[in-house]
Amino acid sequence: MTPRTRELADRPGREEVSRIGLGLAALGRPVYLTEGRTDAFGSPGDRSVEAMRARTFEVLDAAWQLGIRFLDVAPSYGHAEDFLGAWLALHPTRSAHLLVSSKWGYEYVAAWDPAATVHERKEHSLEMLEEQWPQTRSALGSTPNFYLVHSVTPDSPALSDPALLTRLRALAGEGTRVGLTTSGPYQAQAIDIALSLSSSPFSVVQTTWNLLERSAQRSLEAAADRGWTVIVKEAMANGRLAPGGTPEVDRLAAAVGTTSDALAIGAALAQGWAHIILSGAVTATQLTSNTGARPLTIDAEELDRLTIPADRYWAERSARTWS
Repeated sequence: MTPRTRELADRPGREEVSRIGLGLAALGRPVYLTEGRTDAFGSPGDRSVEAMRARTFEVLDAAWQLGIRFLDVAPSYGHAEDFLGAWLALHPTRSAHLLVSSKWGYEYVAAWDPAATVHERKEHSLEMLEEQWPQTRSALGSTPNFYLVHSVTPDSPALSDPALLTRLRALAGEGTRVGLTTSGPYQAQAIDIALSLSSSPFSVVQTTWNLLERSAQRSLEAAADRGWTVIVKEAMANGRLAPGGTPEVDRLAAAVGTTSDALAIGAALAQGWAHIILSGAVTATQLTSNTGARPLTIDAEELDRLTIPADRYWAERSARTWS
């Protein structure tokens, strides 16, 4: 955990909110695989760049007022970096109080077309890093605090290419925290490889962990023990754990007197190895509900009943329709 994150976490009465960050994956582009977007935004045809920018500003304003100080973007999130950069420019005194994380290795290729069949393209090459690094700094108006390789799998060149690793070490030496995000059924393996690297440039990992998909937990615990900052993404499984999304979760939430989103985020907050839990909220109302979560320990048997095999989880996620 960075000193600034630790300072925020130490504020009396702010422990939980200070550990919740806001990810702009679902706000920076017209369509995404999160459930409930039509309820939040209306039909895809109504989601112009200007409309989505305004919505993003509303949610960022709410995040600031709620006490959220960690923001996560990426070039593949449509115009998320541009939206955040424009919002920061409107509020120049806030940057000193924020931690901003961005990524490289994916580019957005849908040209704001909701009907596009391909939305993003992955490339973990030195050339892609050199192209996207200055673009990110320009869009944000400053250097991000964290800079992560986007969606690393065990076969990624980011874990093996000597020239690429040397460049990442150079970035880390310049003061940016370098890390990786993981996706897919082999998240744990990717993290374990990253942890085993000699002279590793990495000190941050952002990984999917939620009530349905816990396969990387032991590797995340090992990363935290090594002193890495651990960020949990998709704690609500792209809307599957929102109220009405999964009957078993709704039942459990009702039994303990909370909402399904608070249960899902609270379960992540209860993990001692997890430093930051990302909310993917797309409205101020959703974000307010998310920040009402408190650490919630769930019985091991209940957790085991909810968790599904990683390969099944990721197959179901891949099959979801972007809307």
